Amino acid sequence: MKKQRGVTYEQVLEMALALPGVEAGPSYGTPGLRVGKKFMARLREPDVLVLKPIDDIEQRFLMETQPGVYFKTDHYVGHPSILIRLSKADAGELRDLIERCWSQLATRKLLAEYEAPVVSR
Repeated sequence: MKKQRGVTYEQVLEMALALPGVEAGPSYGTPGLRVGKKFMARLREPDVLVLKPIDDIEQRFLMETQPGVYFKTDHYVGHPSILIRLSKADAGELRDLIERCWSQLATRKLLAEYEAPVVSR
């Protein structure tokens, strides 16, 4: 069975805002996401998301294995971020990537809040 491809920015928002401490707001005149005051992502173009931080090894892996989804422009070379073509992205993979980026930006308190089990009464 083939994976369904394509994610909207609204779905990205839903994924990111489910994580503690993530806030939506403008970034360079486009919709963006931050963890506290730290930049995490922004919509660069209607179908292109900038996501950070992504280490160099993972950037290269993603761009080599899925060049239609993950790429860089000259502006982002040497920067710990990657560009993602949302219309080609897999929702599950993107959710995992957003969560890993968030975990690198989150405070210990936010990490603990996310990892704490939910207790129902």
